[in-house]
Amino acid sequence: MTAAHAHEIWAQEAYQRLAEVARTYHAVITYKELATKIQHDSQIHTSVLLHNWIGRVLGVVVREAHRRGDPPLTALVVHTEDGMVGEGYREALTTAGQVPVEEPLEREHHAASARLDCYRRFAADLPADGGVRPRPETGSHPRAATPPDLAGRLPQLRHLLRPAPHHRHLRRLQLTKPPRDGHEELFSSLAP
Repeated sequence: MTAAHAHEIWAQEAYQRLAEVARTYHAVITYKELATKIQHDSQIHTSVLLHNWIGRVLGVVVREAHRRGDPPLTALVVHTEDGMVGEGYREALTTAGQVPVEEPLEREHHAASARLDCYRRFAADLPADGGVRPRPETGSHPRAATPPDLAGRLPQLRHLLRPAPHHRHLRRLQLTKPPRDGHEELFSSLAP
């Protein structure tokens, strides 16, 4: 089997899986989780590193979504570390005829709006008001929240959130109020 044929089969599996993810309001999937799932479901496996092939597969997915008139399902695929879309998300923008966004937070703002479009199209559990866009400043992935064991140590960690004096050009990180579940988030918003 050729790599191109494998990519096509994986793209079909990925489309189905991403449509399933979009059925749950505010759900996302990591690149690694998606890769594992589509290889398992297709019974086509590779030892090639994920970052060397997943972008091509997601490129096929975003073009197919555009062809069908669906929102860019690739907005639901995020990094494990920060819960944000990767640089390859620019293909979703170019496919839609928009200018690619290089700045990660701007790219994530676009992806958050696209996620809301996905939930509005596919989700069965969408709130009656039509839902709200996930907050990209925290990353929309559930793992972006502070673990409970760190929540009590937040006052001691505040000094880590301020940039050094020679980094004044960087945006200052702020803390916010704890969410309803009682856990504080370390990096909840970026202030200018």
